Amino acid sequence: MAAQRITDIGPPHYEKFLPPVIKKNYGKWKYHEQMKPGVLVHVAEGGDKLYTVRVGSPRILSVDTIRMFADLADKYSEGYLRWTSRNNVEFLLSKADNIEPLIKEVKANGFPVGGTGRGISNVVHTQGWVHCHSAATDASGVVKAVMDELYPYFVGEKKLPAKTRVALACCLNMCGAVHCSDIALLGIHRRPPKVDHAKLAGTCELPTLLASCPTAAIRTATVDGKQSVHIEEERCMFCANCYTVCPSVTLNSPINDGVSIWVGGKVSNARTEPRFSKLAVTYLPNNPPRWPEVVEAVKKIVEIYAAGAARGERVGDWIERIGWPRFFELTGFEFTKYHIDDFKLAPKTFRTSMHFKL
Repeated sequence: MAAQRITDIGPPHYEKFLPPVIKKNYGKWKYHEQMKPGVLVHVAEGGDKLYTVRVGSPRILSVDTIRMFADLADKYSEGYLRWTSRNNVEFLLSKADNIEPLIKEVKANGFPVGGTGRGISNVVHTQGWVHCHSAATDASGVVKAVMDELYPYFVGEKKLPAKTRVALACCLNMCGAVHCSDIALLGIHRRPPKVDHAKLAGTCELPTLLASCPTAAIRTATVDGKQSVHIEEERCMFCANCYTVCPSVTLNSPINDGVSIWVGGKVSNARTEPRFSKLAVTYLPNNPPRWPEVVEAVKKIVEIYAAGAARGERVGDWIERIGWPRFFELTGFEFTKYHIDDFKLAPKTFRTSMHFKL
């Protein structure tokens, strides 16, 4: 066999970062189970065990916090830890005796242990007002407020019928997994961009601005004798591509922007095939710093689902069983014309399942 070519292009091979117990038993794991909320054990065919302690964290971390986690990993898990796609920190331990001391120190530093089993894991979310110029809502603020209310479901104090995934995307470009989550929060813009005609000519290239719009909603226009642009509202899809290339075309609106709530999506193939999230609440206002309307709506969905779903039913499975009219009756959410899906083309052809029919 030819020697492996070594280059400095691309990421290093993942094997370099695997704990020894995983390397030894790669592909030979027999089963895994939850020892208690936030703690998993994987058992290999040969009897070796790998313990995982899952810790919830905010998406944006300080350097001091990362160093704290690294120090705990050096102390209890031989330096091995990983960040999950849902912003959890998982410590990978080979010694069961280190589990409780690690949990004690993690909690002493103000971080919860949980997010496994029949509960709510950490929320995967996007940038929000901190970094993103197209955000219709704040990501970190909404997630903090929501998870403060759902905390008992994260740490295992309360149980749900099945695992429940919550996601947030701060605009419809959806950098978060809101299209396929049990409960999804989506920031929405409700008005087309506003054009600052006085500044546009000195700050933007018109050909680039026109080309940035995927729906051809931007047309050239003459305003006060100067060349500018006009936005055709019925064509605008609120993607903020125009603002990306031209700061004189502003989409964000503190009055009209807000949050919509979607439910019933999932990625898993277990029991039923994957499905896309569907609209539940069309609009809730941005009301920082605690977003009470959004928090109340999400908590209501979780509590009604917890009370009415059967064991193992995801949110979408539960709604499918009771029917959407019953869902709106139980939650008290208003059903509007915006809930009617009249787009009949591509979604019918999307393959969402691994179950193929030949």
